[in-house]
Amino acid sequence: MPYRPRKSAAQQFPKATEKPQRRKIQSVERALEILEVLARSRGEVRLNDIARVLNLSASTCHHLISTLVQHGYAAQSVSSRSYFLGNKILELSGSRMRQFNLTDQVIGNLRELNERTGETVHLAVLQGTELVTLAVLDSRHPVRVVSGTTSKSNAIHATATGKAILAWLPEVEMDRILGLIGQVRFTPNTLTDRDALIEELRHVRRNQVAHDREEYQPGVHCIGAAIRNHTGAVIGAFSCSMPTMRASDHHLGAVERAVKTTARSISVVLGSADSSYAQHRDTDPIQRENPTHAHAG
Repeated sequence: MPYRPRKSAAQQFPKATEKPQRRKIQSVERALEILEVLARSRGEVRLNDIARVLNLSASTCHHLISTLVQHGYAAQSVSSRSYFLGNKILELSGSRMRQFNLTDQVIGNLRELNERTGETVHLAVLQGTELVTLAVLDSRHPVRVVSGTTSKSNAIHATATGKAILAWLPEVEMDRILGLIGQVRFTPNTLTDRDALIEELRHVRRNQVAHDREEYQPGVHCIGAAIRNHTGAVIGAFSCSMPTMRASDHHLGAVERAVKTTARSISVVLGSADSSYAQHRDTDPIQRENPTHAHAG
């Protein structure tokens, strides 16, 4: 049960004549507005410019921003005497990121996908140029895909999770990453031609899912989708991986629909501002003798 602070008697039984009011502390509001001005700026900001934007007197603005500087939320350049965000903001941001555990947020949705499709599900994020696996939910089938490594340093172009992330990166960032890692050939199906990969990523954006058609590991087909945060930014991806022996057109279609449904559900959980998923519409026999495993792509 979620923790809720206990209310006092006065809070539980307000007077009949009382009306809910939103109390505001003007100095706090103004200090927060100063931080927002600094955050929106592409560089340092002069005191007079901050005061003008917020319609404050220079003395009031100086008093507020001096307090922010004292506590580390703003900083002042020694040479220009202009202001910028302080290191305390970075500390707060880091604390927020530690509180926000992506795996904990989406694991319920991924379990549903795992149960619905019966296939192995992976959750991955991009750290630098490496795809890092955060979670794996194994298939219930004896013949299934298993993850052989927790990170793939040069396979973003060859995996479903990698392409799902790569497709939504700014072009400059995408070119930078591909320039660093190249397009290594893992199998005969790996896309090593840049133009072919760009066209594939266009298809990913149109269809909202990415396919790995034995491009990273022979005998493995993966279908993945991007994960967006509350701002709409792509922060990771997930995929369903299956042996090609089970990848009939019927099963692939069912898994692709399930992946899209899961992507929409996750976007709701994370409060994504992007509604593109909502704009899209919505097994074969298995040899049970001598179970074998393939590696995930």
